[in-house]
Amino acid sequence: MSFSEGHKFSDDSKQHLAQIIDNINAGIWEYNITTKNIKWSVGFYTVLGYEPDEIECSNHIFFEHLLYHQDKPAFLTALNNQPSTSTQPLQIRLLTKQSGYHWFESTVKKYNDETGQIIYGSIININQYKQAQIQAAHNDLVYSEALKIAKLGSWELNALTMGLSLSKQFYDIYELQNHVKLSLDEVISFFEPPHRPVIKNAIDNAIEYCQPYDLELLFRSAKNNVIWVRAKGIPIINDFGKCITIRGIIQDIDNKKRKNLALESSLNLLTDQNRRLQNFAYIVSHNLRSHAGNLQFMVTLHDETELPDDRAEILSHIKSISDSLSATIEHLNEIVQIQTEITNERTVVDFETVFKNIISALKSNIDTLEATITYDFSKCPQIHYIPAYMESILQNLLTNALKYSSPERKPLIKCHTIKERNHIYLFFEDNGIGIDMERYGDKMFGMYKTFHQNPDAKGIGLFITRNQIEALGGTIKVDSTVNIGTKFTIRLV
Repeated sequence: MSFSEGHKFSDDSKQHLAQIIDNINAGIWEYNITTKNIKWSVGFYTVLGYEPDEIECSNHIFFEHLLYHQDKPAFLTALNNQPSTSTQPLQIRLLTKQSGYHWFESTVKKYNDETGQIIYGSIININQYKQAQIQAAHNDLVYSEALKIAKLGSWELNALTMGLSLSKQFYDIYELQNHVKLSLDEVISFFEPPHRPVIKNAIDNAIEYCQPYDLELLFRSAKNNVIWVRAKGIPIINDFGKCITIRGIIQDIDNKKRKNLALESSLNLLTDQNRRLQNFAYIVSHNLRSHAGNLQFMVTLHDETELPDDRAEILSHIKSISDSLSATIEHLNEIVQIQTEITNERTVVDFETVFKNIISALKSNIDTLEATITYDFSKCPQIHYIPAYMESILQNLLTNALKYSSPERKPLIKCHTIKERNHIYLFFEDNGIGIDMERYGDKMFGMYKTFHQNPDAKGIGLFITRNQIEALGGTIKVDSTVNIGTKFTIRLV
């Protein structure tokens, strides 16, 4: 018997079809809107795990006991609105006898017969398929969230058509809407100018020579945010060893990269400070020991000498050594002070104001030499710096330029600043007597290193200048030609 409650289809073909459905783990139902009569096939009970006599075939049991309450509105809508033509099946959850709620696919159709308007349909268990679909959707969500957390987008390039497939996360990193279509050239254009040829060359090599790449590059998003990204690509080859596709990722590594760069900068600064500390310790040891040895020798000689004139001469030497020792200690104190002043607060320093003050202080020397001094700070008028350091740097450079001017021509001294990317540069050049860089270049900034016969040269100014610049993370380099002039290039920050 195919339907409960002893009801039979009047049409034998329908009865036969119901028997077939019963045998393929599916069920059918029928509801007469006019008579309120309801029928379930044997298969309807079977797919739910029941025997026909275990539960009542009624609207109440179906809607209040079997149908999951959240699916009730959708099912009622289908009953009330479903036309007689074929439409999309409805997915609902029904309570099975032993396995809880399962997903079923149900159809709803209408027709009229002599007893009234009939609504009928089928139910097929799709729980395994639905669970797999839900799990796949969950996996996709987890994968998508993982990419979002990792700030990682994926892409694929067809090596033949050069067509691009880009993930949502890719667009998120570019800060673009998903619907925007991008060509390879447009994708590359978002990288900073110095990095564009690097990524383009890597992609070209991947296509032509099947070479994978893994790069860290600077990138500017559509919203003008400059970040570091990791760009990685792997060629996919055909049976003939030719690249047909490149699959890759782009990942936002800005925080990690900037921390690494800061750490590297700190390590370099620490290494440099350690080098300068060792150099300072050597200078202290060498210079003080030299003075102490000379002083001890002269004192011993004074004690052993009896002639008044000889003793007076020795005392004059002792005084000279004492004065030299005092000057050395003063110089060493200046160097120590550089390190202690690093923690001083940096303030806005106006280049022109400081430079004019120095020119005013050295006016007598400038006028005597008839020196011409020009400056241009328009491209970078100010800097956050320790004011005392800036004053000392500019004063040492200007004093040196005047001190080592050429006797054959009037001094011409030029000074200007520029800002390039995140760095500020100071350029200082003169037309003085110059320095033989091949001979003295490696000693240029050494303590007590002099390269001319100028009696005023002490070899301490440039040593202090370099220490001040490097203490704040800058660099200084010099280009000089004998009897042509000297140019200092200083990266202040």
